[in-house]
Amino acid sequence: MLHEQIKGEIKEAMKAKDELKLRVVRSLVAASTSEVMAKKRKPDEFLSDEEALAVITRASKQRKDSIEQFLAGGRKDLAESEEAELKIIETYLPTLMSRDEIKPLAEAKKAELGITDKTKAGLLMSAIMKDLKGKADGADVKAVVDELLG
Repeated sequence: MLHEQIKGEIKEAMKAKDELKLRVVRSLVAASTSEVMAKKRKPDEFLSDEEALAVITRASKQRKDSIEQFLAGGRKDLAESEEAELKIIETYLPTLMSRDEIKPLAEAKKAELGITDKTKAGLLMSAIMKDLKGKADGADVKAVVDELLG
């Protein structure tokens, strides 16, 4: 269970005096607790692994957005800090499919649905994301769909 893994990570980070990792893991625990409360569960209940992965994925996306914002604002120092946190968060996420791995699945779904023009890109994108939930980044899927229908 993912919860047990994270508990172990907190202990390891404390022993190693790794403040960055400790801060990141604690933020994930806090986000998980908030999610439990949002789902109107008791504070001592845990999220399922799927729910926990959604929380971690959200944290990853937040860091990526922050990095983009900081770089656009000329704050490379803050972007580097967010990148360090992102690297730690990504260790808890499954490896995502590459565009090359997505393409054959997208081509098959395109043929299955009979989509031939760009006006149905949203339908194709939705169908692919449903099949690849949690296995592929939406931006990569969108790029493949745009390439196929372009």
